[in-house]
Parts: sequence; structure tokens; C-alpha cells
Amino acid sequence: MKSTKHKIIGLLAVLALSFSSCDKDFEAINTDPINILNTTPDKLLAPALVSTLNSNMSRNRSFNNELMQVTVNISDGDGTVFRYDFRRTWADYLWNSWYVQLNNYRDIRTLASRPESLNTSYQGISLICEAWVFSLLTDTYGDIPYTQANAGKDGLLEPVFDKQKDIYKDLFKKLEEANTLLTAGTSIVPSSDPVYKGNVAKWRKFGNSLYLRLLTRVSGKVEVSASSIAKIREIVEGGAKYPLISNNNESATLEWTGEAGSGPYVNPYVNGVRVQDFRSPGMGSFFIEHLRDWSDPRIDFSRYGNGGVNALGINPGSNSFAGVPSGYEIGVTPVKSAYFYSSDQLVSNKAVAERSLQQSTKTGIIMNYAELQFILAEAAVKGWIGGSAENYYNAGIANAINYWVPSFPADANSDDLKKYVAGADINWNPTASLEGKMEQIHLQKYFALFLVDMQQWFEYRRTGHPILPKGKGLRNNGVMPARLYYPVYVQSANPTNYKLVVASQGPDEISTNVWWQKP
Repeated sequence: MKSTKHKIIGLLAVLALSFSSCDKDFEAINTDPINILNTTPDKLLAPALVSTLNSNMSRNRSFNNELMQVTVNISDGDGTVFRYDFRRTWADYLWNSWYVQLNNYRDIRTLASRPESLNTSYQGISLICEAWVFSLLTDTYGDIPYTQANAGKDGLLEPVFDKQKDIYKDLFKKLEEANTLLTAGTSIVPSSDPVYKGNVAKWRKFGNSLYLRLLTRVSGKVEVSASSIAKIREIVEGGAKYPLISNNNESATLEWTGEAGSGPYVNPYVNGVRVQDFRSPGMGSFFIEHLRDWSDPRIDFSRYGNGGVNALGINPGSNSFAGVPSGYEIGVTPVKSAYFYSSDQLVSNKAVAERSLQQSTKTGIIMNYAELQFILAEAAVKGWIGGSAENYYNAGIANAINYWVPSFPADANSDDLKKYVAGADINWNPTASLEGKMEQIHLQKYFALFLVDMQQWFEYRRTGHPILPKGKGLRNNGVMPARLYYPVYVQSANPTNYKLVVASQGPDEISTNVWWQKP
């Protein structure tokens, strides 16, 4: 036994000596010539933004749009989202995707804080992106790992779940810090930034606009209502201290480059969705028939058509923009009429291509100017800020249309807008009740949030607006799902903290409200 032990010790000594004498050769042989071992903030930003939007657009199409009656799948199978029925495994994709990208945004901040690569603008941008993605996570799942998230490399494999209230408080701190850091306007590499092409001032405006979105989301909670409303007022009335997005050109969007091989930022729908799948869902009655009845420029062929295809790339079908009722009962066979064109279809013997949303340059939306205007309209209606709710409302409508139809004036006082709202019978009603005004605002905001990750769903859960029809085939007692399940593997990988969060927040079910939804 002693002899064997001596042999092992001797062998280890020889190996140690060998490695020490040829460590340079070993290092050279085992250096990866392709993957980057050392990087800088500018190398990480664009891939992280593209990957985040890829995930957002994927679930916007297959989850948000089905819940919120933008589209309706023609299916009697199990797990049909439009019936409020989906498998627990639906939760995994966004959870995994968002946490991976949070690693990248944090790495940007770490690198930009080092003396050799110090850059306050990259620090501020990374904080905005962290606040954006963490808000998506907590609004989707509720309480989530936050303070101990993504610490696996430090040996922390079972992170605690932070309460949503505490997460929001820290997100506000991040956005405050970002606003301060970006004030200096330190330059960044333009090519590293597919959203604002290196315009730091626009990033600052987006950060403060995002701040308003998140403050509004929690404004209904008694324990934070007063402070949230006060901060909303401070930001809106703060002028140069808190600059905000001021037009569609300052909206936070990533402009895709179209078809595969056409450039570095290809629309995720090009390679991520088969053409037959892209055109398979029918348009939901609620979504398409409102646009039809309003004679909306976004689906207008005659005046605002794009070579025979409307701005939203919707085929009217055989029944002229009729939709499929959402939540229909199993066994019913609805008639599909209107649907989204896929990029391979022909109109007037010409491929739809980039006129389809599948190849559109416009679908990479993080936050648009119209959303901000509707946030301000709500704040004005509730007396939180000065200004005219009607003006904000009209500006929201004008810019929601202008984003998709540039020839439609963005001016809230244009003759085109006045004619449109009068003809659609959606003029602002100053005598309506608060709920009536909220319905007006949020019906239009619903259309402004088209394709913006899951914001339609979040806002519906917060406000109950717009009022959606209830099909007879709905599950979950006909109540809009309040959250996604936690990923199944979390139960086995982090059992102690999973049990604690369920005991604190409530059952891990889609019917359990998150903190800002609870009375």
C-alpha cells in the first residue's frame, strides 16, 4: 500500500515538472485561434441586442399575439395559447434566453468600468439594457432571481428569488444611474450599436422613457403609488434633466436588413419561422376588424399601399379583412380569411419579400414614441402631470400610424389625423368616465404596442384594457393568464428557493397574480 502511494506521488511530481518545463508549448497548443478570449464592450453590445430581440419577437408572435387576439391558430390540439392553455415547458425559452443575455449586458458594464476600457456611456447603456430585460423577466414570471442571478461562475448555483417590489426599486436605481452616466455623452463605437448608431443622447432618452413605462406599471400599488407618481411628474417636468424620446426617429428600434445574406442584422423571422408557418395563423377578429372598420392607413391599399401590399403585410383574404374569433370552442371550424403574408408569396407576380413582416426592417421594436405618448395621456387623465390628455392621445395615434406608414403625418394636428379619427369615430371624449378614457387610450395603445415583445399582455394585466371578447372555449376560467410558470428544471435545480417563492408569491400557476397585479 505504501509502495503504491509512493509511486503515485512520484508520478505526480514528474507530471508537475513536465508541465512546468513546457507550459509555454502547452499554452500555445491549447489556445483557441477563433474564439475571442479577451473582449471589449463594443464587441458584446450588438450580439446581445440582436439575441434579446430575437427571443422577444419569437414569443411575441407565438405567445403574446395569441393571448392578445392579434392572431388565432386554427387548431383543436392541446396547448393552444389563444384558449389560455399552454404547457409548462413554454416557460423555459424566455427564461433561458433572457438570463443568458443579462450575462452579456453585465459583462459590458464590467469591462466598461475597467481603467483600460473605461467608458461611462457603455456603462449607462448596459444598465438600461439590464433594466429592460429584468423588467421583462419579472413581468412575465413574478418574483425571480435578481441579486444572486447569474452567479454560477462564483459557485452560487441556487439563487434566491427576489420579490418583484424589491426588483422594481432596484431597476429604478439602475435607470437613475444610467441617466447620470450618459449625461457626459462619452462617445462609443457607432458600429457597435445597431439601435442608435452610437448616438448616446438617444440612449439616454430611451432610458428615461423606459423609466416612465416601469413607473406607470407599478403606479397602482398603494405602497409605491405616491412615490411613483411623484417621480413620473419629476421626469416629465424635468426638461433637460430627464430628456425623453421626442419623435419616431428616436424610438428604440433595431432596423433589420431584410432577407438572409443581406447584411449583419437579418430579421429573425427569416430563418426562425418557416414561410408556411408564418402565414398559417388567421388574424384575430378583435385586431383586424378594428383596423378594417376604422379604414386604417396601416391596412390601406389605395392610398398607403406598398406595391399592392399594405404596411402591416396583411392579406385581406377572401372575406375582406374578416378575422377569426379568439377562444373558439374545440370542434368548431372557423373560417380563416385575413392573415400575414409570408415573404415567398406573390402579389401581381412579384414576391412580397420585404413587404412581408417576415422580412420587414421595422419589426425590431424595443420601445416606440407612440407608447410614450399614451403613457403621458394616461398620466394626464389621472392628474399626475399637466398637459392635454387629448393632445397626447392624438399624438400617440398619429405616430403609431406614422411608424408603419411614413407618408402619414406624425403631426397630431394634421388634417389627415383629424379626418382619420373623425371617420373612425375615435375622437377623444372629454366627458367620458375615467374608465371610458382609459379604454380609449389603451385601445389605441394596444395597436401602438403591436410587435413590442409582450407589452400588450403586460398592459392588459395591469389595466384590464382594452376590453377583449371572451370566447366560449377559454380555459383558466376565462381569466387572462397572469404569468408564465417557472421552468420545470428550476424545481429540481433550485428546490429550496423554489419552495420559498411559491410559499411567498402563491402557487406556480398561470392564475397567480404577480405583485403589481395584486390589490
